[in-house]
Amino acid sequence: MDKLTPKQRSANMRSIKSRNTLPEIYVRRLLWKAGYRYRIHGVKLPGKPDIIFPIRKKVIFVHGCFWHQHPLSECTDSRRPKSNTGYWGPKLDRNIERDATVLRDLDALGWQTLVVWDCQLREPAALLRSLQAFLD
Repeated sequence: MDKLTPKQRSANMRSIKSRNTLPEIYVRRLLWKAGYRYRIHGVKLPGKPDIIFPIRKKVIFVHGCFWHQHPLSECTDSRRPKSNTGYWGPKLDRNIERDATVLRDLDALGWQTLVVWDCQLREPAALLRSLQAFLD
């Protein structure tokens, strides 16, 4: 059962941003402190990657586990809503399909991609090792 009224839930969902989200800013700060320099929000690339390393031809997407449906079974943040499934099912499925298309398009253009999931931010040391392995 939702603890918010429909009006409160609607206002909450409307306020969710697609750029400069807290997880994205966290990853960018982690990279900056580690000495990596990058560009953000590549509008000329498919999917408008969150973080771009043009010389390395590498991009990083910072995905919310719910919105992009993290496939890891242990991730509880990616559970689908039990109510209004006629709306949420197709919406979340379209997000998954779009993400797969974007990754294929970037691969075809010669770009390497890494997806950082929201739940990975809980372990900063492991996340930094993953980012370094991808970038080096």
